[in-house]
Amino acid sequence: MRISDILDESMIRTQLPGHSKDEIINEMINIIGNSKKVTDKEKVRLAIFEREKIMSTGVGNGFAIPHGKTDAVSDIVAAFAVTEEAIDYQSLDEQPVRLIFLLVGKDNMVGPHIKLLSRISRLMNKEEFRKKLLEASSPSDVLEVFKNEEATYLDA
Repeated sequence: MRISDILDESMIRTQLPGHSKDEIINEMINIIGNSKKVTDKEKVRLAIFEREKIMSTGVGNGFAIPHGKTDAVSDIVAAFAVTEEAIDYQSLDEQPVRLIFLLVGKDNMVGPHIKLLSRISRLMNKEEFRKKLLEASSPSDVLEVFKNEEATYLDA
């Protein structure tokens, strides 16, 4: 499963407002709340924040991947955003975050959820890829960056 298969333009923001980690996560949850795959947005919110309590999902290099599993979705759902400003996210490298990828999986679909988390992490470790995402000016640009990178990465 490709990231570009689960991400669509309606779930992407290029100038997401917010001044704190909680604000940004809540905005991301509101974005996916518009998806037909989400049956209970508040249960999704609870799952994401419960996971965040365990350990920050700010993984470093200006990137965070808030995620969780719940029965409040009918299938894997994702959103991506570039924040307007750098956010203190209590990241592992203590650096602020601007790139956020929210991933919510169905609680009985652990395998695909873990594979997607791994794939997202690998892509985000590439400095050039992160730079292209930061420079993207529209949701369609962001999606194109993901598609191009996945084609290079997965078809090699």
